[in-house]
Amino acid sequence: MKLLEDKIKQEGKVLEGGILKVDGFLNHRLDTALIAELGADVAREFAASGANLILTVEASGISLAYATGLKMGLPVLVAKKHKSLNISDGVYTAPVFSFTHKTENVVLVSREYLSAEHKVLIVDDFLASGNAAIGLLSLVEQAGASCVGFVAAIEKSEQGGRTRIAEKGVKVYSLARIKELRAGDIKFE
Repeated sequence: MKLLEDKIKQEGKVLEGGILKVDGFLNHRLDTALIAELGADVAREFAASGANLILTVEASGISLAYATGLKMGLPVLVAKKHKSLNISDGVYTAPVFSFTHKTENVVLVSREYLSAEHKVLIVDDFLASGNAAIGLLSLVEQAGASCVGFVAAIEKSEQGGRTRIAEKGVKVYSLARIKELRAGDIKFE
């Protein structure tokens, strides 16, 4: 999507270690107009998918998931990184290694909100190696639900996450696909 690619070129910063800093508009300070447009694009792409639930992981994927859910008229389920007192013991869990934070979290969702009748659209801010996607797909599988697709605002193609997800038979849709990420130079697919 050209709108997002232009925003990445204007405001994105390439940091050491292959990190793309987009926190000024996507996942810290939010450009609400941009995110609304991204959500509308995803909604158009998956309008006929039969999705009845959107799943994301806290916290960076929430804004795009919300915008998509709003356009599609669907609820958004947020996989938590920490169990709180208000979540019952009946949960699905999956390990997720964070490339950015270099930590592993066990994400969880309540069995109350994810079940076999769900057709899930997974939405996240980034797709790199696919660790978050595989963890979220595991939650969907544990519930006996089906996945109609995986959406990333930004995909870092060099890291192979698309292949890992596609091998599971899941459609991958990225709004911006980065081919090369070098300091001062971002090349898109």
